[in-house]
Amino acid sequence: MMKLEGLFLHLLPIFGFFLAVALLVHQNREARSPSSTVAWLLAILLVPYLGVPAYLIFGGRKLKRMTKNKADLKPAVNADVEREIIPRGGNLFPSRSGNALALLSTGEIAYAALVELINQAEKSIDIATFILGNDATGAAILEALTRKAEQGLRVRLLLDAVGSFRVSKKKLASLEAGGGEYAFFMPMLHLPFRGRANLRNHRKIVIVDDLSAMVGGMNIAHEYMGMNVDAHRWQDLSMLVKGPVVADLCQVFASDWQFAAKQGQALSTVPVKVVSGSNTEAQLLPSGPDVSGDPLYESLITAFFKARERIWIVTPYFIPDEMMLKAICLAARRGIDVRIVVPQRSNHRLADLVRRSYLRQIQESGATVCNYTPGMVHAKVILVDNGLGIIGSMNMDLRSFFLNYEIVMFVHSEKFVKDLELWVAKLISNSAPGVKKANVVVGFLEEVARLLAPLL
Repeated sequence: MMKLEGLFLHLLPIFGFFLAVALLVHQNREARSPSSTVAWLLAILLVPYLGVPAYLIFGGRKLKRMTKNKADLKPAVNADVEREIIPRGGNLFPSRSGNALALLSTGEIAYAALVELINQAEKSIDIATFILGNDATGAAILEALTRKAEQGLRVRLLLDAVGSFRVSKKKLASLEAGGGEYAFFMPMLHLPFRGRANLRNHRKIVIVDDLSAMVGGMNIAHEYMGMNVDAHRWQDLSMLVKGPVVADLCQVFASDWQFAAKQGQALSTVPVKVVSGSNTEAQLLPSGPDVSGDPLYESLITAFFKARERIWIVTPYFIPDEMMLKAICLAARRGIDVRIVVPQRSNHRLADLVRRSYLRQIQESGATVCNYTPGMVHAKVILVDNGLGIIGSMNMDLRSFFLNYEIVMFVHSEKFVKDLELWVAKLISNSAPGVKKANVVVGFLEEVARLLAPLL
């Protein structure tokens, strides 16, 4: 018996070594940034008994075997390409004109708009959200959806299994009983090696009657939106959308829904409906394992290199990769007006620690760092020069760039950009400038945290 135990203890480290080597070869073949590769190397080699299982659970990126039943994202209808940030690829939606967009600048305005959309629906309501709050806001929206389902409308609610883990099936029972449907995206509990907990659906989409939509950074929870004004509510932004780009949103939702609900029917084509009297040009850019390559990430890099006047970025978390960091720093050194707006303290303190060295490096390049002091900023907004505004669900971090399913709208409109500028300028006016120089101890902690940034 002792000999068997001794043999087991002898073989276990050998097995762990070869497993670690196999995983290192696998992760080196994936399209990862150098910083991500180094972070996983450190985790697997230095703490293999934690690093190996963590990689098996969280390490995947573009895992096609997981999404082989998920419909490819592609243009829902044929359309002439008017303008694009990067050349159109197989999974990149074209830029479409004839849209009408309206900013939803506060949680109260967004909540009222969402309720109105639901109440005015005549045929269908499709909602995808990362978080459905276990609070008054979530309950009110669920009740409104249930009423519509009982009236015979098609109601589909798609929740991320991690973001909405507090939402029980019991809470959704009334919606289902009324004729509505719900599904959880990528459940956490699955067979070993059959999924990745890291790949979350972070998209926020509301579509009504395939004609009107709501997209942006707001989840359906009290922190983001609600009926009454709350001084502690987070600063966030969404927008109402009508026009041809809604057809592309329908395609994205349909693909996500069929994958999560395990429905295999073909995607239906939604006709383009131009809004009379509106010429706003918008382009939908999704990212995630269901998109070939990284068109969203590459579009941002391209836009930053093409910038001639300004780059304003609003984000709750700032953890760029080396290429993104270099593009922003070079823009600042070229004399571009670069401003990064972040909450002075976010809801993730570790992310705050990690971001400091990046922000300090950008600041040393000539950019301005604005720390919003009144509270949390959850908005995801980028302004490039005077003609391009970018809004969506993507944070400026590695998880959003390379792991999550995200959705972003590129809007080419000077008027729309001006409205965004006024909103961002208000945040800047309530911000404290700069990142202080770190002492030896804090600086060391920041650099250690930066090494592990790709794993956050």
